[in-house]
Amino acid sequence: MKNDLSLEPVDWKTLGTHVIGVDEVGRGCLAGPVYAAAVLFRIGDPLHAVTDSKKLTEAKRDELSAKVIATHHHSIAQASVDEIDEINILKASLLAMRRAVETLIAQLPEDEQRDVATWPIVIDGNMKIPGLQGFNQITLVKGDLRCAPVSAASIIAKVARDTMMKEQATQYPGYGFEAHKGYSTAVHKDALNRLGPCVIHRKTFGGVKELIRASESPASGFLV
Repeated sequence: MKNDLSLEPVDWKTLGTHVIGVDEVGRGCLAGPVYAAAVLFRIGDPLHAVTDSKKLTEAKRDELSAKVIATHHHSIAQASVDEIDEINILKASLLAMRRAVETLIAQLPEDEQRDVATWPIVIDGNMKIPGLQGFNQITLVKGDLRCAPVSAASIIAKVARDTMMKEQATQYPGYGFEAHKGYSTAVHKDALNRLGPCVIHRKTFGGVKELIRASESPASGFLV
């Protein structure tokens, strides 16, 4: 089997009877951890009309996330802000995806755990996940739009991360996390300039690290 696929829609059932989809969310944010999810689709499982989480309304994402979680083996994992700052966002995203896959596999019945190395693991993007040697990893550019298991992973990861960022908004008011979820919007950047970074901001990211350097000035008044 090839390691990548063309930019056509992919019928996951042509890949095998068991297919794991993997995606991450929050990679481009200025604040908060990066989340990843892995979802197992089996032939015969209840299926839902899924697409890239970014193409759906919040209400539809919530609805589909609940359905996927209720009907499919799945796992949601994260890499922390500290890990992002320590190893960089790309490595942290891949780490979160590896954690999601490993946790999903650990949940499976023993007979399926014996076979899982032969199942396709379809990963959104063009990079395989380090640390999963021996597994049948397939990279799929724009996989969240083109392959249902990846779309499902995208949806549940985004709903989980959005929920977490809404909770963070109550801990760190004034930044608007409940609305922009940590992404680099005009509202977020304005709040950063007014308030300075808080503890969940990614200190190595442009737009944040400059303010941290400024906060080291005795006259700044920022608390980081």
